[in-house]
Amino acid sequence: MAERVLVIGSGGREHALAWKLAQSPQVQHVFVAPGNAGTADNGKISNSAVLVSNHTIVTQFCKDHNIGLVLVGPEALLEAGIVDDLRAAGVRCFGPCARAAQLASNSSSSKAFLERHGMATARWRAFSSPQEACRFISRYNFPARVVRARGPAARKEVTIAASKEEACRAVQEVMQDRMFGEMVVVEELLQGEELSCSCVTDGVTVASVPPAQPHKRLQEGEQGPPTAGMGAYCPVPQLPEALLEHIRGAILQHLVDSLRQEGAAYVGVLQAGLMLTKEGVKILNFKCQFGDPQCQVILPLLKNDFYEVIQAAIDGKLCSCMPAWSENRTAVCVVMASPGYPGDSDRGTEVTGLLQAEALGLQVFHGGTALKDGRVVTSGGRVLSVTAVRQDLMEALAEANRGVATIHFQGATFRRDIGHRGLWLLRQPLYVSTSGSPDVLPAPHIWAKPAEGVPRHSGGGFAAFFDLKASGYHDPILVSQTKGLGPKLQVAQVCKRHDTIGQDLVALCVNELLAQGAEPLFFLTHLACGKLDAEVLETIREGIAEACRSAGCAFLGEEVTEVAAPCPPGHCELAGFVVGAMERGQRLLGLQRAQEGDVLLGLGSAAVPGRSFGVVRRILLTSSLHCSSPAPGSCGDTTLGDVLLTPGKTFSPALLPILRSGHVKGFAPTAEGLLGGISRLLPEHLSAVLDALSWKIPEIFCWLYKEGNLSAEEMAQTFPCGIGAVLVVQKELAQHVLQDIQRQQEAWLIGKVVAPCHTGFQHCVPTCALSPGGTALPGLIGSAREPGSCAQLVLVISNRPGVEELRSAARAGIPTRVIDHKLYGSRSEFDSTIDRVLEEFSVELICLSGFMRVLSSPFLRKWKGKILNASPSLFPHIKDGNAQQEPLESGFKVEGCTVHFVLEEPSAGAAIRREPLPGDSEAALEQRLQEAELRAFPPALQLVASGAVWLGAHGRTCWRRQRQEQEEGSGEAAAAPQEPEGLRAEP
Repeated sequence: MAERVLVIGSGGREHALAWKLAQSPQVQHVFVAPGNAGTADNGKISNSAVLVSNHTIVTQFCKDHNIGLVLVGPEALLEAGIVDDLRAAGVRCFGPCARAAQLASNSSSSKAFLERHGMATARWRAFSSPQEACRFISRYNFPARVVRARGPAARKEVTIAASKEEACRAVQEVMQDRMFGEMVVVEELLQGEELSCSCVTDGVTVASVPPAQPHKRLQEGEQGPPTAGMGAYCPVPQLPEALLEHIRGAILQHLVDSLRQEGAAYVGVLQAGLMLTKEGVKILNFKCQFGDPQCQVILPLLKNDFYEVIQAAIDGKLCSCMPAWSENRTAVCVVMASPGYPGDSDRGTEVTGLLQAEALGLQVFHGGTALKDGRVVTSGGRVLSVTAVRQDLMEALAEANRGVATIHFQGATFRRDIGHRGLWLLRQPLYVSTSGSPDVLPAPHIWAKPAEGVPRHSGGGFAAFFDLKASGYHDPILVSQTKGLGPKLQVAQVCKRHDTIGQDLVALCVNELLAQGAEPLFFLTHLACGKLDAEVLETIREGIAEACRSAGCAFLGEEVTEVAAPCPPGHCELAGFVVGAMERGQRLLGLQRAQEGDVLLGLGSAAVPGRSFGVVRRILLTSSLHCSSPAPGSCGDTTLGDVLLTPGKTFSPALLPILRSGHVKGFAPTAEGLLGGISRLLPEHLSAVLDALSWKIPEIFCWLYKEGNLSAEEMAQTFPCGIGAVLVVQKELAQHVLQDIQRQQEAWLIGKVVAPCHTGFQHCVPTCALSPGGTALPGLIGSAREPGSCAQLVLVISNRPGVEELRSAARAGIPTRVIDHKLYGSRSEFDSTIDRVLEEFSVELICLSGFMRVLSSPFLRKWKGKILNASPSLFPHIKDGNAQQEPLESGFKVEGCTVHFVLEEPSAGAAIRREPLPGDSEAALEQRLQEAELRAFPPALQLVASGAVWLGAHGRTCWRRQRQEQEEGSGEAAAAPQEPEGLRAEP
């Protein structure tokens, strides 16, 4: 006998539930309470005005209308215990009990539950005080920038803040009038690929659902405020089977088992929001029903009877009636919202074009709609969910957007890029390790069998001749090089842009020949593909030919091979082979000829080399941008893909005469990263100091640095950072060589060769000056800007506004901050603010220049060995009470200043550098002390930044060994620099 069913709710999810249940031959009628315009008198579906907030009334309605099954959508009703009350009254109900629902939908409860059961999630804390929440946000180094609050009627407030300051403002706003209750949850902002993974469960058995991907932001490109969902698609392509099994067992089954262990046996739909992060899969949240709009793309793919699946779950027999899902079908849902959403939205606007959309074979699920005088009008924020189910994602996306175009209401807001992330994943499969390495990595290609009947080119090869004598060589040595583009080629295929990869390949091969001092003679290439695309081949060939002309070498031709399975149509692999020559006896480059004092020249190139694209792809996986997004820093006329595919420069025309002049000691391209290129040029006993301010770093590398959360060391090891190649030149010839290169292309003096204090490379140490009126600041600015400086002045902080030092820093392009001590109630609060700003700028060293505020003990302990100050005395001989008068009165013949580490307890051993002055009148001595500070502070800073001097464990200054002692094998550490003659005072 057919049953009557009641679905409680009024959104697109409830419309989809009713629509799917109505397809069952075992369902006579579906009531929806309160419903919307889409569920009003629609075949077997109709609305009911029953008061759903009153469980007694709902129970009586079910008995009066012989309701055999109830489904509850809104989580607020589930938390309120409607399922418990209906079951107690003998009404069959599909959904979790109140306790299980509260654990699932309450942020603080669910986070605590996940921690109790050892399930990975974002770091978090719950607060009832906005002040405590802000202190938590400011104190922790991880990005605590997600603020969740919950108010009456299940209204939620979720803020994803761009900074710690914005997160603090969000806390203050949501808690100021307590409209969102007494609690706010602050949690870590996770980065990665977000998925919704659901299951149907009877409390023991878990029947997993194909994963869906929602689009939460209001605007395209994942921009704008977060929403409940602007669209979704299902299934998510290219997820490895191992990952799906991990989600089903280690996450969904674990959730259900853990709920049962806590006495909250879960019957219903359980949805987990997951983030695939660099550390592995983490749970964002779990909910006690299908999400909206995920439900609108999941249920259309269910093949068997939804009503039967639900009944089996209620009876505890789900294993006998597991849901089955359509294969080779994809669903895409695009949400159309009212203007003003997610805030207060317009209502009462007529909606037209619904019949035309349905005529296209689409399903339009209603959400915020109502009937008024026979017309459909808007009545809420998310008005409609337009869903298309087609053979593949591309077709489904096109059809859904076509349906949206037929529907009209004033101010309709929707996204045209729903599903684009899935298209990208089709070409860039995901692999997430569930054991061992936790990284989110690009997967190996999933090969597809090529279409039958594809003609295959056997590739018989080709031959060519090259006359070396005609090229002017007398006794030549041949040099060869072969290279492939690697992951960069895959990005070119995603962007369907092949005009630059030929140039890239030639540059990669030819520049490696130059590192041997060889001239490129001829170039060949091999292309392997699943199905030959003549247009693509011609585009690649033209790029190679043009690059060879620029490099001054011959392009002899290409070998093209169409390969059988497992290579899919459209996929190709490209390799290049170049042969060059040099005269026998000609001095080779880069054979460890660099010496201390030589300088490094860098040649400009904005290209991201192919070797770096493994990291680039990992960054793209966690980024809100994709290849078709506007490039960072552009005006929208250039896409991110265009910038990433910028070809490398071929340097041979500019460099070959210079390399053969005898003025260049070494040359190396940076395709393996900036540090990798430099390391090829230096003997083991030497290092290099680079000045990152001396050349222009392209915006794309700044974006990769921030988006990938990379360190400066990781950037320099992975990327060339705007330097395409590096030359080592004797210091006296550097300007001459640089000018020769600059006549043809961008080049800079970027650093120098030094004797290392340790094996490896030094980088510029980010340094901050606390300077409300110090005399040393101009010297610090000048010293930090010198080529080869070990310190980079990244910030100037003053506790007084309007001082000249702030203007000096601004003129030098250095960021400034004013932190007025008068605005803070305590010294520790003032210091913690300074500490937060220092962390924001990644400062490693602090220079006190005229900074007279007393720093707190916790601050000094945290920054021990990283704070430098100049005392106007030859400390510790004279204290600083009256540094000009006391030495004269005491009979000292010599005075001066001392640069030292700042410690909790003053220590004579903390001195770094002393600058002595002859005794004189007090006024003259005061003037000369300022000059001495200017002379002493910059070199002291460079010593500390370079690692030549540091603070030992016992609060004493330690000096690195003299290089001469190292060469002689001395076992004793060098002493600190000797004090100048006459420093010892005599009474």
